[in-house]
Order: sequence, then structure tokens, then C-alpha cells
Amino acid sequence: MTDNEPQTRLDARYSDEKATAKPWSEALALLTRAELFWISTVRPDGRPHVTPLPAVWSEGALYFCTGPEERKARNLAANTRVVLTTGTNTWDKGYDLVVEGEAVRVTDDGRLRELAAAWEAKYGSFWHFDVQDGCFHHGAGHAFVFSVAPRTVFGFGKGEPFSQTRWRFSRED
Repeated sequence: MTDNEPQTRLDARYSDEKATAKPWSEALALLTRAELFWISTVRPDGRPHVTPLPAVWSEGALYFCTGPEERKARNLAANTRVVLTTGTNTWDKGYDLVVEGEAVRVTDDGRLRELAAAWEAKYGSFWHFDVQDGCFHHGAGHAFVFSVAPRTVFGFGKGEPFSQTRWRFSRED
């Protein structure tokens, strides 16, 4: 997937009269700069699981990593649908984004090396990963890396004006 323009729509039901749809390029810049995301997965018994994590935007998708025994990795083994959210923790300023998609494991060592470099460039040397056998390696542990190409992204403008924009990459939903 590329960073092509998705179908964009302002939802007037949840937007001020003077609001306009935010261009995808602005939402993409916010996703690229965001340092913290919250990932929502579903446990095998149907209960939700939400946890914070860092992520990087690259080539049309968000990427995150997790240890193979962590709850989110175990959830993804049964259900690959996820939601990643980022934004500000305020009511009347900032912009929140909700990315819906499917988590796909990345195992190509060449691509993983590119992503490891992106992680370190964004988050610093603490996030240095070695790549081996289709995984990130950090200290004594290793992590799976997942890609989430968005199907739908929702944007919520807060303050003057309040707005809700939807970017659709897929006809599903």
C-alpha cells in the first residue's frame, strides 16, 4: 500500500458548521510524528485488551512490535483486527486519530532492518533493534513486528471547530 489519497468525508452530524475535512496529508503528518499509540485487540474470550506502545509510519502502514508471549501477540494469533489510536488527552484542543486495520506479521529481515532504523531514528538509541530470524532482538528478548495498513481512519478535531473526518482506504466497513 502507498500513501495514496483515500476517500475523505467530513461527517456533518458530528462537526461544527464551519468545519472542513482535514486533508489526508495533515492526518498522515500527525501519524508520522505521534510518539505514543494505544492498540486495541480482542482476547480469545471476546474481552477487549488495550495497551500503549510506540509505532512508526512507513510506506502506507503503521508498524508496532510485541513480544511473542505478550497478551497482544496472543490475541493477534486468534484475531488480527486491531485499532490504533493517538492524539491529545484534552477536550477542546488537538486532534485525535483512530486507525482501523488488520495486523500482519513482518518477517522479511531486509524490511525489518529498515524498520529497526526507523524506530531508532524516531525514538533514540534505547530502541535499537538487531534483526535475526524474522524478529527484532533487544537485549535478551525478541519481538514480532506487525504492519497495520489502514482500512479506515477517523479524525476528531477538538475545539474551534469540532470536526469528524473519515478517510476510507477500503470499500469494506
